[in-house]
Amino acid sequence: MIILSIQSAVAYGHVGNSAAVFPLQRIGVEVVPVYTVNFSNHTGYGAWRGPVISADDVAAVLTGIEERGAFPRIDAVLSGYQGSAGIAAVVVDAVARVKAANPDAVYSCDPVMGNARSGCFVAPEIPVLLRDVVVPVADSITPNQFELGYLTGTEPDTLESTLASVDLAREMGPSTVLVTSVERPDREDGTIEMLAVDDDGAWIVQTPLLPLKANGSGDVTAALFTAHLRRSGDAADALARTASSVFDLLARTHESGDRELRLVDSQESYADPRMQFTARQVR
Repeated sequence: MIILSIQSAVAYGHVGNSAAVFPLQRIGVEVVPVYTVNFSNHTGYGAWRGPVISADDVAAVLTGIEERGAFPRIDAVLSGYQGSAGIAAVVVDAVARVKAANPDAVYSCDPVMGNARSGCFVAPEIPVLLRDVVVPVADSITPNQFELGYLTGTEPDTLESTLASVDLAREMGPSTVLVTSVERPDREDGTIEMLAVDDDGAWIVQTPLLPLKANGSGDVTAALFTAHLRRSGDAADALARTASSVFDLLARTHESGDRELRLVDSQESYADPRMQFTARQVR
């Protein structure tokens, strides 16, 4: 499997492609990473250095990859943090060209905007472009609960309202939706959930909620879910595998006391997940 991954990159730490590439490689996926920014570190530190890659430069890199004859071999396109408003059109164009070269290719969009605790942390025009331009051409999307609410103009909280919001999101174009960081008021104390929905049903998985803020964990989640879903076509299995791997990554990070993900130390959790969590069908 080959995934073309269009995301941010950092030199220090693990977010964007700097979080997604290694776990994908560890499960046997060939990754073609294209950067939308090249920062020293993620922006959660409050200070960083390095450039936002211009839309023209991102497009040029993609054209160069296409000229090498790679597009017919790409099984999936994955996009995450877009950096600047112009990237949306570049991503959509790249998806169209990959699908023209390989009609079996799929596009997975992680609509990175923000989260319930921090609010929106991208430029104001990017959520609008994601909602109106990018998400409608995606086969699958991986928003957190906050991002799902923005995309659909709703405020999902309960399981029922989250499922209703997912239905609205699927009407926009994507056939599969993975909702991360689901925090419904009636869940068990000390837990957090993920919800996956496709044409065959809806499944939820519940894990312990660890007391840490882990930048990049959503990028790992989107990458692993995209690869597992593309490989098996089974959303419930992809959800269970992803939850197992990401929980162990977060647990190891929490135990270490580090601020950055223990991405390399956790590699066996991607390659051979413990499957300690069960995806429960809810619809």
